[in-house]
Amino acid sequence: MDFTLETYNHLLNALQTCNFAFQHFHGLLQHPCSKTVVLRHDVDKLPANALQMAHLEHAIGVPASYYFRVVPDSWDETVMAQIAALGHEIGYHYEDLTIAGGDYKKAIRHFETSLARLRRIYPVTTICMHGSPLSRHDNRDLWKRYNYRDFDIIGEPYFDLDFDRVFYLTDTGRRWDGRQVSVRDKGGECKTEDKGQRIEGGPWPAFHSTPEIIAAVQNGSFPDKAMINVHPQRWTDRPWPWVKELVGQNVKNVVKGILIRIRNEKN
Repeated sequence: MDFTLETYNHLLNALQTCNFAFQHFHGLLQHPCSKTVVLRHDVDKLPANALQMAHLEHAIGVPASYYFRVVPDSWDETVMAQIAALGHEIGYHYEDLTIAGGDYKKAIRHFETSLARLRRIYPVTTICMHGSPLSRHDNRDLWKRYNYRDFDIIGEPYFDLDFDRVFYLTDTGRRWDGRQVSVRDKGGECKTEDKGQRIEGGPWPAFHSTPEIIAAVQNGSFPDKAMINVHPQRWTDRPWPWVKELVGQNVKNVVKGILIRIRNEKN
């Protein structure tokens, strides 16, 4: 079964066996290895799932980058501290423009306050936007008026990675080829012949399932540099939460697909 911790562990073991290095996002920006993967975790909710995943990674010597929202579903300082103690990077999964209702001055004050709170736990140097699919505000627009580097931030993936050089994979939509149900979690566009679709970066291979990714790693066709965005809420070995996430995500995909069509028609 896909989207279980057992399957995720198989993916990590395949990458290790094939000599991929694992780097924090800030490490990729400062000292990129020639063959490397950044495991990025957007903790949208269920921080306990994130802690479980962090322990799994730590047990096999794999560092990852965890991004927390400043909302009750995600914000758990005890979990953050424990994940940091395991050697993982902690970052801010910001959605300040959405929280501020589009008020830029209020949003930047909220960003600064939230970043300061998070830095009491970990010396945050990287951030990553939350897509806020139900909001009409794109949180990245905050940086059209302000500069995150003024807050000693060295990187934001959607601004500081060249997705023509770094392969971007995300499990948004509870699938690896969910671009059509992803409102904002996209890493650029490039034509590809694989499966006749347009996907992030490239030209890159297209994958639907985790076993397909594992097979590509093992046969040497997986790109040498990649950021893999894994949302911990989607990954569990427990049957009922697994089914609940499957059903819930399928419903969300329908809603997001409708939102995308409406926005495209307006544009």
